[in-house]
Amino acid sequence: MKLGIMQPYFLPYIGYFQLLASVDQFIMYDNIKYTKKGWINRNRMLQNGSDVIFSLPLKKDSDSLDVVERELAGDFDRSKLLNQFRGAYGRAPQFDLTYPVLERIVKYKEDNLFRYIHHSIVMLCEHLGINTEIRISSEIPIDHELRGQDKVLALCKAAGAVSYINTIGGVELYSKADFRIQGLDLKFIKTRPFEYAQFGGIFVPWLSIIDVLMFNPFNTVLVCIHENYELI
Repeated sequence: MKLGIMQPYFLPYIGYFQLLASVDQFIMYDNIKYTKKGWINRNRMLQNGSDVIFSLPLKKDSDSLDVVERELAGDFDRSKLLNQFRGAYGRAPQFDLTYPVLERIVKYKEDNLFRYIHHSIVMLCEHLGINTEIRISSEIPIDHELRGQDKVLALCKAAGAVSYINTIGGVELYSKADFRIQGLDLKFIKTRPFEYAQFGGIFVPWLSIIDVLMFNPFNTVLVCIHENYELI
């Protein structure tokens, strides 16, 4: 059984979905600390030829809280965020196919940050035909005081994994030898470059999956998700 584990990210880049599609089971962290300068509640879209940050506004709270303990701001204007996407991508070739999915995601009536993002990932997986089982980390019986590689190994053991796949950024964090001692095959997924037309301007890479869906035929996106990567 191949396992992937990731933090929750709002409308992440295509590599997140390549990882999801490449494993049999996927664990999403809910009981990890929210990082203010990370990508949990924000990402990038294309606007007037440049990359622009979009984000989910959060209720002011302690920086020591876990993601599952954070709430969306009470004045979060979902229509404003949707209008930002409409303004950016209204002329994109796949707007009519992609916008309804985006609308269901953004309009979801949930104020908890983790549950809101979890729903968005589930919705996108349904749209993309990714049937991987998604589990929530806090519901898995391990010692949740563990950190880093030790926590990942514990989750792998509890889930019954024989192979663990991580994004390429984990090369410096995890040891193949340590995983091998535990009877686990460790691999890293590396997304190959994927360039496409964006209103005829200079290509801006690694934007949100929404950008990929707005500009590419649906079957092209599926091929990219399932084939345009290598396992190292």
